[in-house]
Amino acid sequence: MLKKVLIANRGEIALRIVRACNELGIKTFAVYSEADEQSLHVQLADEAICIGPAAGNLSYLKADRIIAAAEIADVDAIHPGYGFLAENADFAEQCAQCNIKFIGPGKEAIVNFGDKAKARDMAIHAKVPVIPGSDGTVDNEKDALKVAKKIGYPVIIKAVAGGGGKGMRTANNAVAFVKEYNNARNEAEKAFGNGAVYLERFLEAPRHIEIQLLGDQFGNVIHLGERDCSVQRRHQKVIEEAPSPFISDDTRKKMGRDAVKLAKSVNYEGAGTVEFLVDGKGDYFFIEMNTRIQVEHGVTEEVTGVDLVKEQLLIASGQKLSYQQKDIKITKHCIECRVCAEDPSRNFAPCPGEITLYYSPGGHGVRIDSHCYSGYTIPPYYDSMIAKVMTYGSTRELALDRMDRALGEYLIRGIKTNIPFSRAIIRDPHFREGKYTTKFIEEFLERVPKDIYT
Repeated sequence: MLKKVLIANRGEIALRIVRACNELGIKTFAVYSEADEQSLHVQLADEAICIGPAAGNLSYLKADRIIAAAEIADVDAIHPGYGFLAENADFAEQCAQCNIKFIGPGKEAIVNFGDKAKARDMAIHAKVPVIPGSDGTVDNEKDALKVAKKIGYPVIIKAVAGGGGKGMRTANNAVAFVKEYNNARNEAEKAFGNGAVYLERFLEAPRHIEIQLLGDQFGNVIHLGERDCSVQRRHQKVIEEAPSPFISDDTRKKMGRDAVKLAKSVNYEGAGTVEFLVDGKGDYFFIEMNTRIQVEHGVTEEVTGVDLVKEQLLIASGQKLSYQQKDIKITKHCIECRVCAEDPSRNFAPCPGEITLYYSPGGHGVRIDSHCYSGYTIPPYYDSMIAKVMTYGSTRELALDRMDRALGEYLIRGIKTNIPFSRAIIRDPHFREGKYTTKFIEEFLERVPKDIYT
């Protein structure tokens, strides 16, 4: 078993890791920026050290400082959480060179799945369905136009190193394509230092479904069902749920098998998520794999009873998976809303500042993952997420009713939040019926009066 883990992250995920380590008897070492000195994970960790100024690129993204802190503290392993260095192959390699276990897959898996075009090729090789598209990257305008014509419009242009919607553009015809192709390349170059792009046919209104995986160091891989992450704004997930109210049991089984097949083809280790788009007919297509714990991992934990963060720690300790595929049963329905410090009345502008009053909801079937408290200041330097509200029950309707209640109980004063917006969605008849796609929020904002969610 690991003896001491450095947590190379902040916020709710850092606190989540501290708690999992505590339950396993593992000592914790927190690194933090100057802005996070009062964060809960810093207060609750066994040891903590400041690694730099508030800005992420001067602290949480400083691999050399984190490695130095790890060596000083004599830790066995580093848990990167999500974001920051979680999918940085060079950081994983640095850890290995210093005999520090990186809690996640090896460098090769991170590199291959981090390059969206390579990941697509790996899926094709593993016989996992992909959206019709280019064979690898398209590196000049002339060739790109030929490929786009062959695929058929509309097409989507994607950065191979993309994420969070950056370096992603759609085009409905050849004239628009030239402009958007160059826009995508330029944006990708600025955001990721890599302007390479590839093309896929654009699915107009798909569902975004992801499969949760766990793999150990002995070649064992299992899936833990799906999460429906179709409710998105600007390619950022807003609400997630499991199981999906849309896909059939047959599709669910096939997607799970394909996700496991892909992971096994690369001897995948740790927690990972295979993401698919599903069209109106129920056909699904691989889009990417995230080689880390996801923000929304708690949804899967609640419907399966499996503690994913503990499993990450046990796998990193060299233990076999605690579960076989036959042990995984979906016993409940769970919904998650992300509570963020943003103002829906001002186009969801970030709203950092001091939380003067904080009271989180509770009761049966409610889980809150948050690092916030009364008097805590939301810094302007990072993601604006305050909490993840998860509600669960024996049926989707019960989980929805509990979410409505929980959001109504949540008291956060001093800053604006998106709670009214999330509650309006939970109460929306279209969402209640499960009739939503990735275009849901776009359509919701057009048909629902602003005063309902501001």
